[in-house]
Amino acid sequence: MIIPLEHVLLFSLILFAIGMVGVLTRRNAIGILISIELLLNAVNVNLVCFSRVSEDPMAGQMFAFFVIALAAAAAAVGLAIVVAIYRTRNTVQTDEIQLLKW
Repeated sequence: MIIPLEHVLLFSLILFAIGMVGVLTRRNAIGILISIELLLNAVNVNLVCFSRVSEDPMAGQMFAFFVIALAAAAAAVGLAIVVAIYRTRNTVQTDEIQLLKW
């Protein structure tokens, strides 16, 4: 059974929309990081989907692996920043964090 291209693109669009709503509405820094991961996973689904219909089927999958590596590095750095902020401010709520304020 082959899944049509339109269904995969619709799934990716829904996943991207959920991630975007999460980034724009979350107040918790960890929730924002999870939403960013959803955005990157939607991009990965698109890349793998388009690699299935392109002339070079490995190109999209190689880009997806690079995006996965980038997402892992971003998650590690983001969580390190969140832990550092939590140690100094005792909160991870983004509206309570004002590091540049004197």
